[in-house]
Amino acid sequence: METDREPHNQPATTRRALLTVATAAVPAAALGLGAAGPAHAEAVSADFDNGGPGRRPQPQVPDRDLRRLLGEIDERRIRATVNRLVAFGTRHTLSSQTDPNRGIGAARDWLFAQFQAVAAASGGRMSVELQSFVQPPGARNPEPVTVTNVVATLRGSVAPERIHVVSGHYDSRITDVMNFTDDAPGADDDASGVAVVLELARVFASRTVESTIVFVAFAGEEQGLFGSTYMAAQFKAAGARIAAMFSNDIVGASQAWDGTAPDPRTVRLFVEGVPTSETAAQTATRQSVGGEDDGPSRQLARFVRDVAENDATGMRIRVVWRRDRFLRGSDHIPFLQQGYPAGRLTERARTSITSTRTCASRAGRSSGTWRSSATSGTWCGWPRSTRPRSGHSRRGRPRRAASGSWRRC
Repeated sequence: METDREPHNQPATTRRALLTVATAAVPAAALGLGAAGPAHAEAVSADFDNGGPGRRPQPQVPDRDLRRLLGEIDERRIRATVNRLVAFGTRHTLSSQTDPNRGIGAARDWLFAQFQAVAAASGGRMSVELQSFVQPPGARNPEPVTVTNVVATLRGSVAPERIHVVSGHYDSRITDVMNFTDDAPGADDDASGVAVVLELARVFASRTVESTIVFVAFAGEEQGLFGSTYMAAQFKAAGARIAAMFSNDIVGASQAWDGTAPDPRTVRLFVEGVPTSETAAQTATRQSVGGEDDGPSRQLARFVRDVAENDATGMRIRVVWRRDRFLRGSDHIPFLQQGYPAGRLTERARTSITSTRTCASRAGRSSGTWRSSATSGTWCGWPRSTRPRSGHSRRGRPRRAASGSWRRC
């Protein structure tokens, strides 16, 4: 979804289209992206090296292992995940954390069990944890609230210190951001993104990858990017080398129900230009060489587009050269603020806010086939060297008035 301070939310795209992109982008990055540390263009360039300076990037043809992995994406599992998350009634950050059947606590426990089941096939390479912290009182949480991210980490076999993060957020909301009692199904925003992450974790668990992949379902996104802000800060404090971070936010519908034709094969990838974390010295250097279009996140987007558009995915990556949609923000923003290359994958069109918060919020209207669009995008966005080797291998959120605050949709 989109957050008021930092926006991010959207209606549905065909799960096939978006899930394919998400899968393609993440794995590709984790498989071979180099250590793209905080906003250092040089380090990032090394990660995306194509043979040396001055050489034009070449499309990355999917090899047999990648095609096999994409073929394992199961649209029935994706749909089942979305339906199950919708069945919790509401997943509002302020809803019950102890009710076994309704609320964010029930959703958290279910996701934890699902990731644990997936990790069982990893031979000990994947670990699962609940990353909890207490969020102090704020504009969207009058009282302190415990926020819990569900995290599955697949450790790399060659360069485990190089990390790729792929995420979705499992909290939901309706138009009134403080209403934590009414149903907030959030099928598209963002059960769809979480379904992508869980399915990616499943197909990667049985494979060996060179660098580490972190699969995470964030909480607190609708209230202010709470979960992602905490994780990004933890990574930064630990000196982690985050090569790429992808937020899969609102990836479940192929049409906007606004009269335009459905497009299940296109996904948007939002990336910033001038790095959010740029220092004064870096600003001076950038201005002297005219590097406004050469930031780490934009280089990451170019890489994703080069490797995700092919006959194996059938996808088109529409790169949008801005941090996020107007007055919106998703979980990639806290990573940008910490200096890490990051982008947001979302469906190709924005449905109306009314549709987004009602019908489109329910699983039945999150359009089309639920296969692997975003999935292939995320997966393909990883460099070949980081790819796995087989065998071993709402919807609805309130928006803010144009007068000032960010909206979350």
